[in-house]
Amino acid sequence: MLLSNEQIQQFRTKGVLIAPNILTESDLQPVIDEINDYVDRKAYEFFNKDKISSTFADLPFELRISKIYAECKEVVQEMDIMSMRGKAMHKFLSNSNLLDAVENLIGSEITCSPIQHLRAKMPNNACEEISGLQGVVPWHQDAGVTSEEAENSDIVTCWIPLLDATKEMGCMEVIQNAANKGYLEHISSKEYGTTIRPDLIPKNNFLVAECPKGGVVFMTKYTPHRGLQNNSNLVRWNIDLRFQKTGTPTGRAFYPDFPVRSKHDILQMANDHAQWSNNWEESIGNSKEEAFHPRVSKTKFSI
Repeated sequence: MLLSNEQIQQFRTKGVLIAPNILTESDLQPVIDEINDYVDRKAYEFFNKDKISSTFADLPFELRISKIYAECKEVVQEMDIMSMRGKAMHKFLSNSNLLDAVENLIGSEITCSPIQHLRAKMPNNACEEISGLQGVVPWHQDAGVTSEEAENSDIVTCWIPLLDATKEMGCMEVIQNAANKGYLEHISSKEYGTTIRPDLIPKNNFLVAECPKGGVVFMTKYTPHRGLQNNSNLVRWNIDLRFQKTGTPTGRAFYPDFPVRSKHDILQMANDHAQWSNNWEESIGNSKEEAFHPRVSKTKFSI
């Protein structure tokens, strides 16, 4: 879905754009069905091992995994794009409606970054303490968790809800008009995880980024944002992707990126699920933690 000139300008000036009606039901449903199948397999696996009291098979997409998670936290351990490596998800990474919008922001030569996630944010009544507060992800920039080699890469984050994402369900909160400040120093703490140094967090232009299903929240790599608590009874499902200009560093060089749109090249990986899956499997097996150097300060700082 193409963006309007007004939307493009808003992204450029504010560093964030909440764009409804980018994706259709037919775009999202195959991915949801694939996730449902995964959760179903895990439910029966854990039930047969007496780790959960029920498969909760009668519950819908927005509830089932939270009931499983409340009894067995293992259900989310491998529930991510690079671990699941599903065919529907792989196809979604080159979705034409999504890439039309991305092309409006970074041009026609587009690569899918390996920084890609599937997230199920549990209701507070199903989760443990996380980052100091239940379910709260602290203020950060995506540039803060990539290596410095990606400093000059034009990367756009696409935050895609699979259900309407409301404040009550723990949608994102972003800070507008702050991306032009560039990289803000990040620190790491046991209590809060990786976060922008508190004294550097801008003090105004906060936006609760509620987004309907079918919409996308677009952000730059320098847009400060955080995740709010999920105070509803539903699971907040979303896909978190990044796209960038082909040929630029991803900040995760040891994981596989691949072109998804080009006016010049044949895009083999975008059409070859088996090769994409194999590349991820090999990369995960061969990568080492010490190979990744995110831009996080080791300086002690009280927060």
